[in-house]
Amino acid sequence: MNPGSLRPTKALVPSSTDPSDHHQRSPAIHGGTEPQDNMTVASGKRPQIQNPLYPVTESSYSAYSVMFLSLIVFAVGIIGNLSVMCIVWHNYYMKSAWNSILASLAFWDFLILFFCLPVVIFNEITKKRLLGNISCRIVPFMEVSSLGVTTFSLCALGIDRFHAATSPQAKLRPIEHCHSIIAKLAVIWVGSMTLSVPEILLWQLAQDTSPVSGVVTDYCTMKPSQELPESVYSLVLTYQNARMWWYFGCYFCLPILFTVSCQLVTRRVSSPEKTDCRGSKHGQCESQLNCTVIGLTVIYGLCTIPENVSNIVVAYLSPDMAKQTLDLLSLINQFFLFFKCSVTPVLLLCLCKPLGQAFMDCCCCCCEECGQEAASGDGGSDGKLKTEMSSSILFDKHQESPTPAGAVGTPC
Repeated sequence: MNPGSLRPTKALVPSSTDPSDHHQRSPAIHGGTEPQDNMTVASGKRPQIQNPLYPVTESSYSAYSVMFLSLIVFAVGIIGNLSVMCIVWHNYYMKSAWNSILASLAFWDFLILFFCLPVVIFNEITKKRLLGNISCRIVPFMEVSSLGVTTFSLCALGIDRFHAATSPQAKLRPIEHCHSIIAKLAVIWVGSMTLSVPEILLWQLAQDTSPVSGVVTDYCTMKPSQELPESVYSLVLTYQNARMWWYFGCYFCLPILFTVSCQLVTRRVSSPEKTDCRGSKHGQCESQLNCTVIGLTVIYGLCTIPENVSNIVVAYLSPDMAKQTLDLLSLINQFFLFFKCSVTPVLLLCLCKPLGQAFMDCCCCCCEECGQEAASGDGGSDGKLKTEMSSSILFDKHQESPTPAGAVGTPC
């Protein structure tokens, strides 16, 4: 070999290939032979992580677009979900089952955006998988668990609305104890994570090599490991064959049909006389909560229907579809999930007035404190007392004085 040359004298040998799996999807090759200019080659070894961002080529435009969109979704989702969780946690009179379920939704959406979004974007840009086989198993598990938490949460919120419409003392519900709220959340979480366990055994890491540029790419494929016990292996294969329709029935049809049924039954059971005797303020509160449930269901349905339609189309037309098309559909489905996790807290802050008002009060208090610190170090005692009185209703955990009957223990 020529010591002065920077290129290897023989073709790179792929580390592993798996052409027998008809479910595998290798990432699209952008720009023909251009990726060879965007990767570093170790002498006589496999190519290293490619960088499509520099130098700028035709594939760089798509990479920059994906990064820009993901940064917007990440920033909005992280701020919104953290706001919802902090508001419910620091407000004593908002620690009801209803608000705890909303905070649980925000927590899972935060996990999806914080852990799954960077892994997916890194794989899309560099064609390498962070944490290898571990991320191929954990990311689908967390995503399906998040869908399960949303599904069961919508069902629980629908039951709560039906109970509020039919209970004669719905206006005077007491503040729930901590163990009661934890028990309800445990049912949602344990059930969702239990139904998602097969995803850990179904996915595994695979690699493919481009015949043109020799770039080795990582991707995740639905192929159970041969090392599993025979009984477990057969169960995982059964789950894989029924996964498409199970996914469609449990995580799409169930929450939508359950929410629609609860809303129809609630409207039919609740009479106008009963609604009028509860008071106009309480009636407005109940109307806001119903709108919140309907809004969450609409957003969830719009963001999950593309993936279900894509799964059905790919299941019947995958032999006739190119790998680039399959990769594009997979990326679009992932972004719809991330978009749902980012929009949901914004919808809660807009539709649920107590959460939105608490968020605005927090922003105002922070701005006032920053302004006071900039103006003078000590500040006036009157202004401090006024600020404490304005925020004590929302954030005083030790307050024991009686409150209006319409606000105690209710989401409003």
